[in-house]
Amino acid sequence: MTAYAIAHIRPETMNEDILTYIETVQSTMDPFGGRFLVHGKEVEVLEGPFPGTVVIIGFPDIERARAWYASDAYQAILPLRTNHIAGETFLVEGVPAGYDASKTAAALRAEAGL
Repeated sequence: MTAYAIAHIRPETMNEDILTYIETVQSTMDPFGGRFLVHGKEVEVLEGPFPGTVVIIGFPDIERARAWYASDAYQAILPLRTNHIAGETFLVEGVPAGYDASKTAAALRAEAGL
């Protein structure tokens, strides 16, 4: 099942470290099947505060997403970003094809006794 690495970042000032990170990050993702789904796009905020922007990277599965993040190649460049850009990063699995939210709601109703 597809998994995603998602970062909510708040860049401030561009510098050499950030540019080097952007120039090399793809090569760290390639061995794990990672690809950018959202990168460098303006966020259209519909509800609540959301300073900054978002990056979404898709991986074939959660194991490969974890392996990419933990890889020596990615860990070597990670400080180039984290030393200069505030933000949160997390991994999450997607839902299977044919996912139906009403079935999830029914299970939650039953679990809550509602």
